[in-house]
Amino acid sequence: MPDHYVFLKLGAGSANGNDLTTNIIPLKATSVDISTTKTIPSIDVPLGGILQGESVTAALDLGMASKTVSVNGYILEDTIVKKFSDDAASISRTFTAIEIAQLIHSSIDSTGLQPYQAINELVFLYDSKVDSSYTQRTPTGATQLIPFTFASRGEGGLTTGTLDNQGVVKPNSFPTNEYSNGLKGFVRSFNSTIDSTTIDISFSLSFEIATVFPSGNILTTIEEALE
Repeated sequence: MPDHYVFLKLGAGSANGNDLTTNIIPLKATSVDISTTKTIPSIDVPLGGILQGESVTAALDLGMASKTVSVNGYILEDTIVKKFSDDAASISRTFTAIEIAQLIHSSIDSTGLQPYQAINELVFLYDSKVDSSYTQRTPTGATQLIPFTFASRGEGGLTTGTLDNQGVVKPNSFPTNEYSNGLKGFVRSFNSTIDSTTIDISFSLSFEIATVFPSGNILTTIEEALE
């Protein structure tokens, strides 16, 4: 069993790699709340009740929704691994609870142009019994840890899409294991409470799923950020 199931990933964190330790801040979460709010312009149709005997509302589905994740938990002394370039050696340091809280606050106060500070991804792992092709994992009862995303199962293509992705031109890939990409976006707010009667620091965090500009470095293009 892993020690953590929720992680904050910095811009310099590994993407679709095999590492859930480097340039990542692990969180001890006690609850995770996920909210999806559909945005559909709508208008009440005048005189609609004359024909059907009840009022009619017309709505235009433009594929818009706001998605947020709220995390509550606590912070204890923990080890964080940092790597400041591709060819540099990783360094592992033990931080106090207050140091980790300060690190998160500082990261949120930065911009996407500072990849070793800015947090741009939330990883929330859960057990999955059905893979990306709707195949039951084997043996019976077997599970695979994967990150929570808003991706659907199946291959993409306007006319060649399969399963849930029929009619979807270029869908995001459904996670295959715990190292798959999580939720991209930004931390909207982070609140921490320092209490003299405890050694841990309680926290609450609100993360909003979004494509963030700018990101990476000052030379990052819009095409690169969308990939």
